[in-house]
Amino acid sequence: MKLLVPRPRGVSAWAFTSSFGGGLVAGDRTELHLELGASARAFIGTQASTKIYRNPAQRPCSHRTEVSLGAGAVLVLAPDPVQAFAESMYVQRQVFRLAADAGLVLVDWFGAGRVARGERWGFTRLENRNEVFLGGQRVFLDSLLLDSGAGFAVSAHQVGRFNCFATCLLVGQPVASVAVAILAAVGGRPVERGASLITSASPVAGGVVVRIAGESTEPVGRELGRHLQGVVPLLGDDPWARKW
Repeated sequence: MKLLVPRPRGVSAWAFTSSFGGGLVAGDRTELHLELGASARAFIGTQASTKIYRNPAQRPCSHRTEVSLGAGAVLVLAPDPVQAFAESMYVQRQVFRLAADAGLVLVDWFGAGRVARGERWGFTRLENRNEVFLGGQRVFLDSLLLDSGAGFAVSAHQVGRFNCFATCLLVGQPVASVAVAILAAVGGRPVERGASLITSASPVAGGVVVRIAGESTEPVGRELGRHLQGVVPLLGDDPWARKW
């Protein structure tokens, strides 16, 4: 893993993770430990989607993120989606510890893999867990397991027609107004039968969690960018302006 740090264009520090192969192969393990001091602001993204490559030896690869946010700090962690290829295995664990008045925006999403090559949901196993503590109290826990042995890829009641799923969490006082606006906007939107993109929003302690399902990746990315426009003033520039 490499960290690329471009010249900041606003009040926040930006960094992008990268790797030589654009992803992880069998047995790879990466860790990111991040600490923001009081009143610091940062955006962390990725240079591209994280590819989880084919793993016929069945050796899982993994990534772990540990984050600590000081008083008044704001972190926007918005990587590109994880793309797990056929026969791959991936485990991700992320833990965030926020001071009582800190703010977090977390984007966590994954796609069906190389759909154009006929590898739709062809990976062997994907595990993902996000845990958030605010002022020492756990306010969010989200755990996901997709295992090919459970037949999720062929069930219309699980992944169905969708090829991309995203979770977006906003927690803490600095992003409270953005969370309220998102909850109101999404809550008032009807769900169309057979829609290619579905968005839901639910309140959590200190914020909101938004979940998006789409038939392809780019519309999901654009939907995320629209909902996160309220975060842009905190960063001083828009990381999604030229993304999708």
